[in-house]
Amino acid sequence: MRFLVVGGGAREHAIAVALDRALAEILVASSNANPGLDRLAKAFVRVDPTDGPKVVEFAKRSRAEIAVIGPEAPLAAGVADALRAAGIPTVGPNRDGAQVETSKIFTRALLKKHGVEASPVAIAPTSVDEVDRAIAGIPGPFVVKPDGLTAGKGVWVQGSDFTDPKEGATYAKSLLLQGGRVLLEEKLEGEEFSQMAFVTDNGVFPMPAVQDFKRALEGDRGRNTGGMGSYSQRDHSLPFLPREDRETAIEILRKSVDALKTEGIGYRGILYGGFMLTARGPRLVEYNARFGDPEGINALTLYEEGNFADLMEGVANGHVDPNLVRFRLRSTVVKYLVPPGYGELPKPGGVLQLDTEAIEADGVHVYYGSVDAAGPGAVRLGTSRGVALVGEASAIHEAGARVEASLKHIRGEYYLRHDIGTKEDLARRVEHLRHLLAPGAKPSPLPLSVAPAAAPPSSAGTVEQRI
Repeated sequence: MRFLVVGGGAREHAIAVALDRALAEILVASSNANPGLDRLAKAFVRVDPTDGPKVVEFAKRSRAEIAVIGPEAPLAAGVADALRAAGIPTVGPNRDGAQVETSKIFTRALLKKHGVEASPVAIAPTSVDEVDRAIAGIPGPFVVKPDGLTAGKGVWVQGSDFTDPKEGATYAKSLLLQGGRVLLEEKLEGEEFSQMAFVTDNGVFPMPAVQDFKRALEGDRGRNTGGMGSYSQRDHSLPFLPREDRETAIEILRKSVDALKTEGIGYRGILYGGFMLTARGPRLVEYNARFGDPEGINALTLYEEGNFADLMEGVANGHVDPNLVRFRLRSTVVKYLVPPGYGELPKPGGVLQLDTEAIEADGVHVYYGSVDAAGPGAVRLGTSRGVALVGEASAIHEAGARVEASLKHIRGEYYLRHDIGTKEDLARRVEHLRHLLAPGAKPSPLPLSVAPAAAPPSSAGTVEQRI
């Protein structure tokens, strides 16, 4: 079967590797030349992945039978709609379904309308004059979220990105003055986790839970990024995540899909819930309408027990065989190699020499992101995340140690977060949640990241909304 993969990052490389293991033929539509994807592709085209007509033209010319859309921008642009209109079943929601990511205001309003108890206090001011009053209506510290797609970098969190509420108010006002829409939310205190699921007409099928690391610097400091790395646990939960709380998050996904259906919006693709485990249980930070990056890489690496091509065909066509949703019982740790200064002023152009055979012999998978080929065994870093290294082992800290050990096979200038998946960081997060849940506990000072999010909706009022 011929699969078109839309997108050119490490997530899309991981999708292609999973399809290749299932002996599928792979076609790629991307704006960049990804060395890993190019090696796997039977044919590829350099095209803006948001250009629906050009993507469709390539798909038809190459006789693609199924399409899998990786990034959010093509979903926001309606590329899934265009592919389906051309008779090509697609993994990825239509533009209407993608609103769960492309508009945070749409999502909060949807959940409120259908009684899905998952949101913090959230207010959407529609003018500069309403911002200060809206902030006064939020209990405690708050978060400023642009309504649209921000690649994980536009959210400002009080206590991390600003201290004085006036700074947050100024940022919110600037977004409105630029013609954008903004959502002000109560800052959630707890531990973040990602729960992704395959969604199709016959159900919601969960993947392993993952914890993502958005902040650029160790100790969860620095700017928000697209994601510096992530980990998953052998039992598909997380060290701090009780089984019942994970089940609650999965149920929130199911109720959200039901809410979309009630609104006449079908959904075939990936639904990714970014949750915060709080003293009140799981609360939704955001939805994404595709595999997370890096979280999707953890899940895709673990998918080897079924036939991934058959699973993707089932999602695209509306019916999944539950027996195909199978993930190995192993822990994984993803760490991204990025250019020095990433998150602030990245320094592109550095060349990395990678002995991939030796890296893989250490039990580490290699997925290419924002890099160019630079000769045999070499890649040149761009301005974004370059190479995803994925360690796999029985325990999380062992998987992280495998990634660290593999670095001896890489030469060149780069940065990565060494603290992801260490025993010390895992213990810190477990203790943070234990302290938070203790009777009469005060919020811990542990710095936390708040995940990315989304763009324009179809249903929002013209006056301030308390969502």
